[in-house]
Amino acid sequence: MRLRFCYPGSKQACDVVIGEPPEWAIEIKMARPNGDNGKPDDTSIKDMLSPFASDRSAVTDAAKLAGSPIAPRRAILIYGFDDPRRPLAVMVEAFELLASARVRLGPRQAAPLESLVHPVHSSGSVYAWEVRPHT
Repeated sequence: MRLRFCYPGSKQACDVVIGEPPEWAIEIKMARPNGDNGKPDDTSIKDMLSPFASDRSAVTDAAKLAGSPIAPRRAILIYGFDDPRRPLAVMVEAFELLASARVRLGPRQAAPLESLVHPVHSSGSVYAWEVRPHT
């Protein structure tokens, strides 16, 4: 496993690459509606859903993966934390809708994060999708 592995022909790096030669390339994003202090983090929506490459959102990371020969299999993983004012599930559904306009997402895989010891982020989920180019 390698962290921060450069995309072919680019200075941009993929978060995790598994295998030698690479078998999987995985981009990882955190989705948290609140900062560590419990105050709303207004950049969380941009970090997940922005269509602009310069924002390096989950949507643009999925498109970057799909368009790269970095590894034969590619995935995006989003982990995040619950907040009743900004439900994580709603952000994930919005990600799927927007990303699906640019790439083919495999079936959603999900696992809960429970009984976390952080005072603000006590529960959440991890989501992952295989990413493929549109054919």
